[in-house]
Amino acid sequence: MLRLASTWLVALSALVASSVASADWGFNMTRGVTEVSRSVFSLHMIIFWICVIIGVIVFGVMFYSMFAHRKSRGAVASKFHEHLGVEVLWTVIPLLILVVMAVPATRVLIDIYDSEDADMDVLITGYQWRWGYDYLGEDVSFMSNMSTSDDEVFNLVDKGENYLLEVDNPLVVPVGQKIRFLITSADVIHSWWVPAFAVKKDAIPGFINEAWTRIEEPGVYRGQCAELCGIDHAYMPIVVVAKEQAEYDEWLAEQKEAAALERELASKEWTLPELMERGENVYASACASCHQSDGQGLPPTFPSLAGTDIVLNDMQGHIDKVVNGVSGTSMAAFGSQLSEVDIAAVITYERNAWGNDTGDIVTPLQILEFKQAQE
Repeated sequence: MLRLASTWLVALSALVASSVASADWGFNMTRGVTEVSRSVFSLHMIIFWICVIIGVIVFGVMFYSMFAHRKSRGAVASKFHEHLGVEVLWTVIPLLILVVMAVPATRVLIDIYDSEDADMDVLITGYQWRWGYDYLGEDVSFMSNMSTSDDEVFNLVDKGENYLLEVDNPLVVPVGQKIRFLITSADVIHSWWVPAFAVKKDAIPGFINEAWTRIEEPGVYRGQCAELCGIDHAYMPIVVVAKEQAEYDEWLAEQKEAAALERELASKEWTLPELMERGENVYASACASCHQSDGQGLPPTFPSLAGTDIVLNDMQGHIDKVVNGVSGTSMAAFGSQLSEVDIAAVITYERNAWGNDTGDIVTPLQILEFKQAQE
């Protein structure tokens, strides 16, 4: 029996050495594109094969005993009350196995939690149901919304290759840099998860969790919110675009220029058609999933915006609801999610779309003054 166990041990040890090939199995986890993700994968395979070896030996002994010492062959069970050697053996062996498993696991965990000496920091904030990215020290921030069309969701057209895994503004990072993620939430618990990086951290209101990565290969990497965060949980994808340093620097310069231009737009004199055009786009990305593209909503959870009193007659109340949200409901506070220009545009759009036709114009300056009055 010992010879049989030794044979299995040698065979399974060979399988451990070939764990790289097993990453191609459709049901196995990915090796990823970072050093940490590969360490996690290797640890996963080591623990897996240890469990396989234990299972083969235990069930091998059990089935051998049932076959070789069955009653039909005249076997008679031994009778004894206790055996100190056996009790010590079945205590020491599992302890040694746990120690063997703990050593590589501890090394990987230490590496996972070592977020010091980062080259750049990105603040990630979860919202229902989008992600906010703030490049600390660079004065660049934006929201990332799912861009899969409603027609795909409701099966009016064929679903795309990256169905529910595409966004309007991906997180862009450089390869070869240690990037520290500071992850939090503005409302409920979310979870930022990108399998290719082996990064999965909960986004908890009032707390900041840390994670890090160093991407080695340029490319597009996709993930999802891994926490059941509400009715539209499935519509909260993550897309990370890793670029070479020169391309990233060029992108960052463009974002800084766009941010400066956005600040200038706050003081611009806007016309109703301009606000309506911009507001329609903002509404489609931030509001339509709840209030529907026709403004009819899904009462009572998501009220209609067409012909309602607050939209037609109460501009200050309308601004307050968009900026501060409504406590105890699914209406999120967009004051920190959207720029003053976008908030003014979407409120203007809502007050003049779907037959509302109030003729009201809400300017970015009004939104700025409203926010300042609350400080």
